[in-house]
Amino acid sequence: MKRKHLIPLMLSCLVWFSACDSDNDSTGTAKMEVRMTDSPGDYEEVNVDVQSVQVHKEVEGDESGWITLDEINPGVYNLLDFANGKDTLLASSTLPAGKISQIRLILGQNNSLKLKDGTVTPLVTPSGQQSGVKLEINAELESDVTYVLLLDFDAAKSVVARGNGQYNLKPVVRTITHAVAGGIKGTVTPAEYMPGIYVISAANDTIGGFANESGDFLVKGVPAGIYTVKFYTEGDAHNKTVENVSVTQNQIVDLGAVTLE
Repeated sequence: MKRKHLIPLMLSCLVWFSACDSDNDSTGTAKMEVRMTDSPGDYEEVNVDVQSVQVHKEVEGDESGWITLDEINPGVYNLLDFANGKDTLLASSTLPAGKISQIRLILGQNNSLKLKDGTVTPLVTPSGQQSGVKLEINAELESDVTYVLLLDFDAAKSVVARGNGQYNLKPVVRTITHAVAGGIKGTVTPAEYMPGIYVISAANDTIGGFANESGDFLVKGVPAGIYTVKFYTEGDAHNKTVENVSVTQNQIVDLGAVTLE
């Protein structure tokens, strides 16, 4: 089916089409973002070389359950750039739903400290952390929900003076995990119409996608709020609008059967 009727609306609003999953909720996955923030320290710069981020899927007695987040932004980060409520995206990925117990930061060798007098010195990572800095999470990821894991570094406590003008990096990090978005699912009939679907906020921000050949649809990554859901078909012959759909964090709203006249 051609879907040219969707183009004008796409140009007039903010659209995330990757949020729609035509396989409905059978995937058993959740989206996770790992972001970094910082508490201020008495230095000019605290530079940390982050190369990879991994999470551990909870399996009793199994150390092989480490999953590397595939969308990574590796590089050297000055922790002090992210103080006072600022943060930055380190990595994100689609993960199997279920419990994750730990996160591991794989650090490179380019860690450094810039003192107030302008002196720059290496930050040495202790040998026990060469395999990665492990942090406890113990979070339950529900299917089709988007989560943010915030790593709150304490720069002052993470830098340890060795007494000989050298410094160790022993990261002190608080982890905060929370759901930031849910979704909307349902089934349209007749299924052969395969309509385009728009989830529109009061600010006219739009998330959307298409129903599949069975009529099923799932729009993921919908922040908490009240939405209008519009269904569009070729030639606008069988359009339908559902008003006042309320989405909360950590929730997939089921519209059930949506009949297109």
